[in-house]
Amino acid sequence: MDDREGMRRAIALAAGARAVASPNPWVGAVLESSTGQVFVGATAAPGGLHAEAAALHAAGEAARGATLWSTLEPCAHHGRTPPCVEAVIAAGVRRVVVALADPDPHVDGRGLRRLREAGVQVDLGTGADEVRSQLAPYLKHRTTGRPWVVLKLAASLDGRTAAPDGSSQWLTGVDARADAHRLRAESDAVVVGAGTVRADDPSLTVRLAEGSDPLRVVLGRAPAGARVHPALELGGDLGAVLEHLGALGVVQVLVEGGPTVAGSFHRSGLVDAYVLYLAPKLLGGDDGLPLFAGPGAPTLAAALDGSITALSRLGPDLRIDLAPRPAASGDDVDALGASMEPV
Repeated sequence: MDDREGMRRAIALAAGARAVASPNPWVGAVLESSTGQVFVGATAAPGGLHAEAAALHAAGEAARGATLWSTLEPCAHHGRTPPCVEAVIAAGVRRVVVALADPDPHVDGRGLRRLREAGVQVDLGTGADEVRSQLAPYLKHRTTGRPWVVLKLAASLDGRTAAPDGSSQWLTGVDARADAHRLRAESDAVVVGAGTVRADDPSLTVRLAEGSDPLRVVLGRAPAGARVHPALELGGDLGAVLEHLGALGVVQVLVEGGPTVAGSFHRSGLVDAYVLYLAPKLLGGDDGLPLFAGPGAPTLAAALDGSITALSRLGPDLRIDLAPRPAASGDDVDALGASMEPV
């Protein structure tokens, strides 16, 4: 197969590893033997085989003289598993095609150099744009130390998250809720404010999708009997919160807080991706809860300029994916301040 086809298949395999691989990168690998046999691998849960090692294991002796396509540079260090680059060399692979170099300080070009030193032909860049998008949370974490921040919002068509009496369940249908649980499964941590915990008592677990429960983080103090426990309770500057979570190995954070938390993350420029679920409901007034609490942009020119990257229908509801344009830098960090209880 040609390089574009090999990498396309590797990218598809990586997508299937998204919910299990973190904090490792979700990588796909495709190996074609000299006789045309094809073997595949994807990153397993931490401690399991990396994508390249899985493909090599499946191929066995057929790997000698083969071409290997991998979405990310093979690792060159001992972690929970041996370095993939040494396995590739030992297997006698002739050529390796890689989409992106790995910015992790333990790798950072060492894998590519080691392959070339061993006489393996290395080609870099096929599918780079697609993989850069697919691995955006991992790349951000490894280059900045902070997790990728996804802000999940659900609203009526007229932008209300709850009725004036506070009722919000269930604003969206079961398909949208299942999709939101898949977002949780892809995230290492889910963040809410203490106000949301007191008002709704959410459990924040993965129940409507396959995957593990994320670390539950409360901004402020959660009541002792709240279903969110056990939870990590943090307070203060949101940038510092993200630094702390990044140091814990959290690659992606899903923010599910109410309007106060959503508004604070939004105004701070800390959101990397917005996921908005719209229900076919109209509350028909201005007294319901809005998407964001607090001051908004003072002029249209100051509004966030975003790009809709995906639009999908989930039963009766719509999912809209919005990327900030330009990407949020997070330099101007707005703390929750006095509205957050100190921890």
